[in-house]
Amino acid sequence: LSGREDLFSLARELKTEGAVTILAGPQANVDFIGEQDWQNHPHRFKGLSANFNYGLQGPVEQVIPLLNNLDGNNRSKISGLLYVDQADTVIQNTPKDWDEKYLKKVHWDNIYILKKDGTAPLNISTGQVLQHIGCPYAGRTRETRIDYPASISGRQAEGIKIQLKGCSFCDVAKDKGFHGRLDTETVISQISCLPEAPSGRKIPFELINENPLPNLADLIRDVNNQGIGLSQVNLTLRADWFIAGVQHLRGALRLAGELGFYVLLSSMGFESFDDVILQNLNKGVSVEQNLQAIRLMRQLKEEFPYQIGYSNKEGAIHGFMHPTAWDTKETESNIQKTIYLYGLQNDILPPHSTPLIIHHASGLGHWIREIERREGRWFKRYDSIIGWWEGPHQL
Repeated sequence: LSGREDLFSLARELKTEGAVTILAGPQANVDFIGEQDWQNHPHRFKGLSANFNYGLQGPVEQVIPLLNNLDGNNRSKISGLLYVDQADTVIQNTPKDWDEKYLKKVHWDNIYILKKDGTAPLNISTGQVLQHIGCPYAGRTRETRIDYPASISGRQAEGIKIQLKGCSFCDVAKDKGFHGRLDTETVISQISCLPEAPSGRKIPFELINENPLPNLADLIRDVNNQGIGLSQVNLTLRADWFIAGVQHLRGALRLAGELGFYVLLSSMGFESFDDVILQNLNKGVSVEQNLQAIRLMRQLKEEFPYQIGYSNKEGAIHGFMHPTAWDTKETESNIQKTIYLYGLQNDILPPHSTPLIIHHASGLGHWIREIERREGRWFKRYDSIIGWWEGPHQL
């Protein structure tokens, strides 16, 4: 819901009318509480406790006791729950750890949409299967130097050192870190719950694991041994881990040929083709690694034309972040030169780039606040999003 003022307003209207509204998902706790030290900085995001009755941080099953007794007085005993007490203080209960027993079975036949004459089942054509909770790249903290934004002229040579988990812009990595890998039995159970396509095979699904290649062939064999037919597996990858695991992927593609299903490299997180911007995004990869990954994808398509897809024409949407806070004539020139030199517009670039979005609790949120402190200026907030693109305002 980040930045969705319309949905925040709807939640507040529903709450006013007597409905119980719950904010959950990544960063639910900090979005409910508000931006760091907002009480002493009037321009900062004040949180959504006025819009939602409750926040819920962590595994969704924590909310079951609340749903079973909405009028009860047991809020202090519900793990992961956030609420406002009688003194207008936000109370945050410690969340539970992830429990695999709640992640094995997924019902796909109880999701409905509204129609004029009532409700109707939603036709689901693509699913998701969870294998990693969080991102391994966010598993440890790194100290990183991030440049000043280009909107503050004359200060680009200066940098700000911050502690980061994962990419600097990623609020999910900051929220979840890395909680590890689910066991194979749990993953196969999720796959078995997927609806079937008309072919009798499972519908296409995204495997949520940013480093799936080392164990992908083993998973495919185990699924096949259970008598489960696959139609398509979609992979979201980092460029460096893709390069390191390409031989594992070749093995999986040979299996795909034997078993008659398809692998789509649905999203590679390139984000940029300029090393300065990649460094500030804390991607942990270089332009050369991005280009090496592209060469390998194109090569795999030649080797396995009927088993793999990777291009924008085949449904892939690769990460390309533009504009960013560090765009200059030099970075623009570097990016455009690389795009046309390597023909990225033909098969790699998405129809539209994704602007840099700075959530107030991401690593870049801390970066912005440090700039505000140093410079005595402020950036406008759009609810939970910090409007870096407008440039700073004088206090």
